[in-house]
Amino acid sequence: MKNLSIILSIVFLSILFFSCKNDKPKISESSVKSETETEIVNVSNNSKHATDVFWGDTHLHTSNSFDVYLFGTPNATLQSAYRFAMGDEVISPTTGQKMQINQPLDFLVIADHAEAVGSVPRLFKNDTTFTNTRIGKILLEVGGNKTDEELAKVYDLISLAGSNEPNDYNLTPIDFYKDMHAGEKRRDTWTENCETADEFNNPGKFTALIGWEWTSQTNGANLHRVIFTDSDAKASSQFLPYSMLESDDPEKLWQWLDETNTNTGVDFVAIPHNPNISRGMMFPLKTNSGKPIDINYANTRTKWEPVVEATQIKGDSEAHPVFSPNDEFADFETYQFIIIPNGGTPEPTEGDYLRSGLKRGLELQKNIGVNPYKVGMIGSTDSHTGMSAVEENNFAGKGQHDATKEQRPHPTGLGDAKGWDMGAAGYAAVWATKNTREAIFEAFKRKETYSSTGPRIKLRFFGGYEFTDEDLHANNMAEIGYNKGVPMGSDLAQSDSNVPKFMVHALKDPNDANLDRVQIVKGWVDATGLSHEKVYDVALSNNRTDGSIAVGNTVDLKTGNYTNTIGEVELSTLWTDPDFDASQNAFYYVRVLQIPTPRYSLLNSIKMGIDWKKSGRPATIQERAYSSPIWYNAK
Repeated sequence: MKNLSIILSIVFLSILFFSCKNDKPKISESSVKSETETEIVNVSNNSKHATDVFWGDTHLHTSNSFDVYLFGTPNATLQSAYRFAMGDEVISPTTGQKMQINQPLDFLVIADHAEAVGSVPRLFKNDTTFTNTRIGKILLEVGGNKTDEELAKVYDLISLAGSNEPNDYNLTPIDFYKDMHAGEKRRDTWTENCETADEFNNPGKFTALIGWEWTSQTNGANLHRVIFTDSDAKASSQFLPYSMLESDDPEKLWQWLDETNTNTGVDFVAIPHNPNISRGMMFPLKTNSGKPIDINYANTRTKWEPVVEATQIKGDSEAHPVFSPNDEFADFETYQFIIIPNGGTPEPTEGDYLRSGLKRGLELQKNIGVNPYKVGMIGSTDSHTGMSAVEENNFAGKGQHDATKEQRPHPTGLGDAKGWDMGAAGYAAVWATKNTREAIFEAFKRKETYSSTGPRIKLRFFGGYEFTDEDLHANNMAEIGYNKGVPMGSDLAQSDSNVPKFMVHALKDPNDANLDRVQIVKGWVDATGLSHEKVYDVALSNNRTDGSIAVGNTVDLKTGNYTNTIGEVELSTLWTDPDFDASQNAFYYVRVLQIPTPRYSLLNSIKMGIDWKKSGRPATIQERAYSSPIWYNAK
């Protein structure tokens, strides 16, 4: 049970309420075009191809997660989480004030921690499954009045017991496992989770996907995965969610997924998150047991983990300036705080970031014949209050300890991080045929997904050999893209005589800022097996031809307002790689940047009447979207 000592020492947070809707920056709409422009990126409704983009969050926590409950957020229910995502006004579980998302989501995965899921709230609701146990009686003795102070003491006691540290009651990890997790103790909570998802699932309008989080924290390294299925409550009730208390090894998780799929017919998608704080273990060269990555590992991982969460509240994992020194935009929402007490900020490694992980995958493919890190990208929130609110002007934060702007200058309890270290991100975008469990799930499987740090930028990306300028500007550009080439997330086979062409179209969020530029990020492996990268500016706003010239910045640091007088509503291009080598395996993905806009910490600082520099974060940021890659495969 040594693994329990790791998970129970993690300090998790609850999500907060950013009450100031009046902080919303004012923008000029002089450059916003008609909604009919979106037709250029769609295909016929009769097409077998993905017809529209759907927006969601695959990583949301409620009070069924023990950390959420014990940090003072007992009222984050499944029902309020779904209602908030669907656009209803709800009472914030962290502040008690009314809150509403700026724009409803299309799909949601409530991903509560599988470890003792529901046990702590059920104990304090006098569920005899737990009140009659030795551990339950002790926890009620410590926290029976359920005050914030008492619940904090309960958390401390569980943390000490889980860490095999001395405590007043001589509790051990095995005690906690036996009384709060093992056997059928999680059954009622899991059944409620599944049945509530079915209740709110409304095909064609809103998709509620059944899922959970596997919270491995080996040696303080974040190896967490969110797992979800397209199955209904009846099918999902055949099993209990696999947790790190069963094993903290990803290979054991994949083995369980395979066995459960065989035994029940239920299929799964597993999504790694926060590679940025994995201590090099998210894209490793060796397995947890110390063996070199081999073909079996590569095939199994790619089967169950088609995408990775590239951005969320605890930082952005696309790239790091240490490994991409020639990329001026690599240092974005950088977060290196290990999420255990006294975890510190270890130096980044190439196993911590998506771009270096993608490159490492090419290197391993050259050595073992299979790429274990051929993954697409998504974003999600990792919110811990049941509210998927990550707009800069409507940010609910990570958790209870940064639930208001007044709390954000202070430590959160999440390692060494302070409230303003959290980023207001992100969302998952998927191209699918319709808004249903099956269609959304299949989009994840084929990696036709992309990541946004918040804005709902509409992004198409195709690779092929026969595209023309006329195709790029055609009303049915997307249909041509599917018919002549492949979409994001796909493989592009070598052509004997042609150089691949990439067709990109990006359309701004109609409720957000204009676009600065479109970039294509390329990674490749040379004949010696070493990987390389290069970032190309392929479409620039305002008639610029030199990407080193900044788009400008219209943000007023005194008011937080900005104008859309710079940048473009849409950017598109047909691009051919000027450095293409047919003998080299490569990947290509799109990064779209907005013009600078105010970070939520600037808006908070203005409201509080303090200098924004005290936040330790930039006043403005360039929000962005990352497509899933297209992989070129040499013969």
